[in-house]
Amino acid sequence: MSREAKDRLAAGVTAIAAILCLVLAFGIAIALLVKSRPILATSSVSRLLLSSSWHPMKREFGLYPFIVGTLWVSGLAMAIAVPICLLTAVYISEYSHRRVRAIAKPLLDLLAGIPPVVFGLWGVLAIVPLVAALADRAGSFSSGYSVLAGGIVLAIMIFPIVISVTEEVLRKVPLDARAASLALGATRWQTTKHVLLRAALPGVFAAMVLGFSRAFGETMAVLMVVGNVPAIPRSLFDPAYPLPALIANNYGEMMSIPLYDSALMFAALVLLAVVLVFNVLATLVLRGLERRIA
Repeated sequence: MSREAKDRLAAGVTAIAAILCLVLAFGIAIALLVKSRPILATSSVSRLLLSSSWHPMKREFGLYPFIVGTLWVSGLAMAIAVPICLLTAVYISEYSHRRVRAIAKPLLDLLAGIPPVVFGLWGVLAIVPLVAALADRAGSFSSGYSVLAGGIVLAIMIFPIVISVTEEVLRKVPLDARAASLALGATRWQTTKHVLLRAALPGVFAAMVLGFSRAFGETMAVLMVVGNVPAIPRSLFDPAYPLPALIANNYGEMMSIPLYDSALMFAALVLLAVVLVFNVLATLVLRGLERRIA
């Protein structure tokens, strides 16, 4: 087989793989929409999304507390993770010795490979009592199963992927850019802040988006530490009930209650739609950053 034929074959195979991925995502959305039709026939989308009443026995399936709980936990996890991950990646890329880097990289890979249920169990044993003690010192009562516990555990879970991607992006910045900045008299931190981070900003933003997508859909670890109370949280010490936990907790019980199956499928559709919208907006922002830097 000639080289041109091999190139055409490789291009065709990769094109088919890309199309299959798109078809798969579209197929999942269509399947969830079809399964959601019974609940959509009895309740409007606005009522399902904005109602706070979750009483399956009364055929009331308001998802608002679960949507808010998902945003609380995911947003808190990103607020904790982003500065820590960015500073860690900068240190590993620009300041650490090669021996330190050789030790840190495998440890990050090990942390990424730990099953979510292990993080959840560790959160129950360590983070939940810590949060309960913090709430007591703050003059508030909390069992420890709360938004704060879920945010901490989730932030630690996304550390490896965000740090690894950010560190790789920083190391891809050409050495000439570093040398030119240092030659002009800039300090190492000034070079990092004004040259490396500026040049790597689109890649760093993409790493943050990847981390948020992982945080938004995480189920098992969050399910074990957030309390799973279908109410809108008012503070970090209040329990929450994210959408992934709702689906995982109740899917086995749905067959005995009319419309339960459809309500949970609609919850999954909402989760998919939010992630899709967020990724589209993030892509638009990323392109804007690339054009501005260019």
